[in-house]
Amino acid sequence: MSSNSGSKSNKLERVRNLGIVAHIDAGKTTVSERFLFYSGKIHKIGEVHEGATQMDWMPEERERGITITAAATTLPWRNHELHLIDTPGHVDFTIEVERSLRVLDGAVVVFSAVDGVEPQSETVWHQADKFKVPRLAFINKMDRVGAEVDPVLVQMRERLGTHPVLLQLPIGAEADFSGAVDLVAMNQVTFTGNEEDGPIVAEIDPSRRSQAEVAREQLVEAIANVDDKLAEHYLAGEAIEEEALKQAIRRATLQRKVVPVLVGTALRNKGVQPLLDAVIDYLPSPLDRPPERGVHPHTQVAEERPADDKAPFCALAFKVAMFEGRKTVFLRIYSGTLTVGDDVFNARLRKNEKIARLFAVHADRRERVEKIGAGSIVAAMGLKECATGDTLSVPAHPILLERIDTYEPVISSAIEANSTADKEKLEAALGKLVDEDPTFRVRVDEETGETIVSGMGELHLEIMHDRLAREYGAPTRMGRPQVVYRETVTAVGEGEGRIERANPENEAELIFGAATVRVEPRPRGTGVVVREAVPPPPQEMPGPLKQKMPMAIAAAVAGVKESVVSGLEGYPIVDLEAIVTAVEPRDDVKSDVGWRIAAQTALRRALQAARPALLEPIMDVEVVVPEEFLGDVLGDLSSRRAQIENVGVRGMQRVVDAKLPLRQLFGYATAVRSSSQGRATFTMKFAKFDTWT
Repeated sequence: MSSNSGSKSNKLERVRNLGIVAHIDAGKTTVSERFLFYSGKIHKIGEVHEGATQMDWMPEERERGITITAAATTLPWRNHELHLIDTPGHVDFTIEVERSLRVLDGAVVVFSAVDGVEPQSETVWHQADKFKVPRLAFINKMDRVGAEVDPVLVQMRERLGTHPVLLQLPIGAEADFSGAVDLVAMNQVTFTGNEEDGPIVAEIDPSRRSQAEVAREQLVEAIANVDDKLAEHYLAGEAIEEEALKQAIRRATLQRKVVPVLVGTALRNKGVQPLLDAVIDYLPSPLDRPPERGVHPHTQVAEERPADDKAPFCALAFKVAMFEGRKTVFLRIYSGTLTVGDDVFNARLRKNEKIARLFAVHADRRERVEKIGAGSIVAAMGLKECATGDTLSVPAHPILLERIDTYEPVISSAIEANSTADKEKLEAALGKLVDEDPTFRVRVDEETGETIVSGMGELHLEIMHDRLAREYGAPTRMGRPQVVYRETVTAVGEGEGRIERANPENEAELIFGAATVRVEPRPRGTGVVVREAVPPPPQEMPGPLKQKMPMAIAAAVAGVKESVVSGLEGYPIVDLEAIVTAVEPRDDVKSDVGWRIAAQTALRRALQAARPALLEPIMDVEVVVPEEFLGDVLGDLSSRRAQIENVGVRGMQRVVDAKLPLRQLFGYATAVRSSSQGRATFTMKFAKFDTWT
């Protein structure tokens, strides 16, 4: 990792690391394909409905017409270099969005002009909020019947709590949509719809001039409200020129005070080039983002890494994938440079690994490179033990960055190889899939010996089942999906544990321990707390016993921490406080094992006494259905013991919002189609673990 390469500030100013995110079917991949085509990266547009896209390259993606894995590519536009990640919209693959947003500098959020802000739109928006990612919004599908801009803007304000500013007025509506009035440059841009034709820029049609002037005044006022520099000129009554307004919009976007909104229809090749221009004009370069912050892994002292080749190398592993069976790690390089053959320090493993190869990536195609610098996204080979969320740095200057959150699986299924000969192949393949996807888990049931796989939903497990056969030659049989529960308590309970016996390995040595543990419920989502509240020893207690007290307390607390991971039914424990309230010391005991065992026994008895309860995954469900089938859909939801929260209107459709347990949703996709003659659609996302009556 050299640190003598010249500063790349000028080059970094021309880099954009961006993602395209949205609800399923809003048009993300179609937008990505147009980006690739108009930038010259590809010479034929691939369509999602034809199963011919570049970014959806997996067979499972092309068959289903959905994005499953985040795909990365690099493309040129206006002498800039765009590193683009197209992410999934389906809730089962939300980890792909999470880890992409963690390493991106900006995002384009695609909304359907007909459907507006949908459930997964909200999820990805809040994920972007978490990582403080500046955004543009693109209202897509302006050619569709029922397409409107204003309701989408209202939903953005109300549901997302954001401040959208419209940069374009649409020209025409639905089938007659042809382009937009650019309120920044004050001209109009229209499109023929032919993919080979560029935008047609002209003066604003006189019939639209007055509406455009009012809209521009509103835009300038909105930006002046959040940008002091523009406000000075605006309040002085000066004319606001295009470049000054553009710079002010950029400043406000980078500070996440506004979200610029553009309109178009990617499938009809209208509005894509202005969106690419807006990416350059308004989204940040790596230099516009704050330095990456972390801590020294040994001292825990806070450290920063600026986007500079001269700074010590630092990168975050945000995705693990298998290319032709070989482990490939996607890295976002925040600082320094990385060269083939370099040793890098993995802060989680506390050890060095060697970079064997580096690749620039275009979906499933790779181009070897020898060296890469700050601000880049790159694929690396040779990192055999690296996992999603690991920090890599130059060994002389280690740093640990914030890890990427993962999600707990909500559904499980037993899986077995079709033949004994395939069993080893299956085990190896499952290990690789777990490496790739932190939300996919594998365990062996101790009682039955079955292999259990867990994931984020039925589709998630279905895709993994397909991939085992197709990619790894390990066809399997999968059992019926089962819900993954959690355990907690609903009352206060106390238990005692005691052990006194000779050590089987050394009969002269005594194993002894006695402890009391109390458990108490905590509010939902607050996790598990383990602590001690043992009263100070009485004055009359002999000195040797007093000296044993700290060891006994520490061992009892450690025993509880080891055991509080899973409950009486074997499911993970959540939302309780476990308190060691008493221990009994013995001065003739050398080992602390007895107190650990006693505390674990006490914990089990306390759990039994505290009215244990199973919590199940509760899902938020949204069903969009034509009016004539609303009654059937509501009746079916009621039979599943759903809690109907709202029945609203979206365009020509009715929208039902409900909560219900995941176990009641198995097979729902088939049921909702049959009750609506195939015309209803539904989405669901995990809400919480809770009891349901």
